[in-house]
This record gives sequence, structure tokens and C-alpha cells, in this order.
Amino acid sequence: MKIFCILGDERVFRSKAPAIFTAVLKRVGIRGAYVPLKVDAGQIAPALHSLRVLNIDGANIAVPYKEAVIPHLNILSEGANIVGAINTIVRNGDTLKGYNTNAVGFMDALEEAGFEVADKTGLVFGNGGVARAVVFILNWLRAKTVIITGRNEENTRNIVRRIGGEARSLAAMGREPIAADIIINATSVSSPDESPELAALATKLDIRNCELAVDLNYGRRDNFWQEMARNRNIPFMDGLSTLAHQSRRCFSLWTRIDVEPEEFKKTLEAEL
Repeated sequence: MKIFCILGDERVFRSKAPAIFTAVLKRVGIRGAYVPLKVDAGQIAPALHSLRVLNIDGANIAVPYKEAVIPHLNILSEGANIVGAINTIVRNGDTLKGYNTNAVGFMDALEEAGFEVADKTGLVFGNGGVARAVVFILNWLRAKTVIITGRNEENTRNIVRRIGGEARSLAAMGREPIAADIIINATSVSSPDESPELAALATKLDIRNCELAVDLNYGRRDNFWQEMARNRNIPFMDGLSTLAHQSRRCFSLWTRIDVEPEEFKKTLEAEL
């Protein structure tokens, strides 16, 4: 029997990951379980060690621990090392290896949407682990410019120093026109009640020639990013496709079985 889990704070119990992976395990005939586990901030090291002790085959790492777990891993994939954040762990004996399937899942979703990144300008809202993954993959796909903005300006500058891109003040976003071919929300905020300030900013954005707006959250009611796109006649994509693709990549790393992303999407849609 194979055991997988997702580690995070109290938000881990709202994750769709257990339903997604449990359903796919059953579909492919693997006897296994996937469970959410809440970890207190001061217990990250013993939590990671427990993966070895309990013979857990693989884990996902949720916000806010995507960066904090790294010192407790034995090795990182190349992409995870560059991004400086992980969302997937594979256990091989006592060795824990960290991966970032957020990045490659986002790349797969863009390919599915038919959006070509090369020589385009991206505008990324956010400066956490998900934003790092997005900036990494946009640069990897040879974007002309990647503009990064967020509430924590020091974190934004750190992304620029580590991965590349161009930092912009969040306050300046509503005061000047922005030429961006793609806009990506990599924050956890999509509804006005979560951040009235960011919602107000989105309504004031002066965006020129945008081809696609992406909100990496999904299943949110009253989504101001979607409303922004609708009001400007910009095609919109939520995070469902990215989640399906990154889940597929996780599953392949854990089991060496490649499942079509549609299988993950069907389960996600049934859960929403």
C-alpha cells in the first residue's frame, strides 16, 4: 500500500488534493491513501523526518511552507533549486528530493491554452513561492520582460535577484499604463473580501494589448481578476488547468505512471 500526504497549516484541510489523488489512485488500480496533515511552524523538521520514519512515499507542500522545508531535504531538482521553493517531495529510502511542479504545471497549462510566451511581456502579481515558479517558467520560455509586483517589495526584489525580471511598486500599478501580453495572479487573493485594496487596484489597471489573464486560484466566487478580464475583453483562465497539470506531474514523480490531465480535471470539477 502506498501512502501520500499534503503538509501545510490549517488551510491544508480545505485542499482539494486528497480528493484528487485518492480518485486517481483508485482509477489506475493503486492501493493507497492520500491525507492532509497540519504542521505547526516550529515542527517542520520533525514533520519532514516523519516521512522517512512512516515510509510515506511522497508529499505535497502547501503554503506557507514551500520555502521553509528546503533545508530539511537531501536534494532538490534543478528547477526547484533555481526557484527556491518546492511543492512536491519524493522519498527514496531515507532520501527526500524536492521538486517544483507548480512551474512545469503552469507551462503545460499555457501550452494547452495555446499561449506562446517567447518575446512576450508578463505581469506577475505576488512574491511568494507560486510567483517564483511563474517567473522562473516565463524566463525559461524566453519572455521578453517579466514585471513582478506585490505587497512585500523586499520579497519582490529578492525574486528579481534570484530568478530575474523587473520589480515594480504595487502602488504604481494603478497610476500608469502597462504593456503586458499576459497577466498572472500568483497571490492567494481573488475575491474583494480577501483584499479590498487589491480588488480596487485591479479595476484601475490600465492594461495595453493583453492577450491572456490568469488567476492561479480556482473555484472562487466574485473573482475580481475574472471581472477585470471580462471588462477589458481579455481571455481568462483560472487555476484549474494548472492544478490538473501540476498534479499529473506529481503523480508521475511518485508512481512513474503518466495519467492524462483530463482525469485530474474531471475530479476537480466534480469537487467544485
